[in-house]
Amino acid sequence: MKTNIGSIDRIVRIIAALGIFGAGYYFKSWWGLVGFLPLLTAIVRFCPAYLPFGISTCAATKK
Repeated sequence: MKTNIGSIDRIVRIIAALGIFGAGYYFKSWWGLVGFLPLLTAIVRFCPAYLPFGISTCAATKK
């Protein structure tokens, strides 16, 4: 798998995951477990939803 998540996108996903976990805990809802999706994609640095659109937030590298 080629990485397609840059560092800023990764930080935003981790913050979003923590917010979703917090909201799930606050409202005592199982929907808080949805926070694992952005957390997992941030850890792996790969988002399958970016593939069909050809999006990559990684910095361009010089050859």
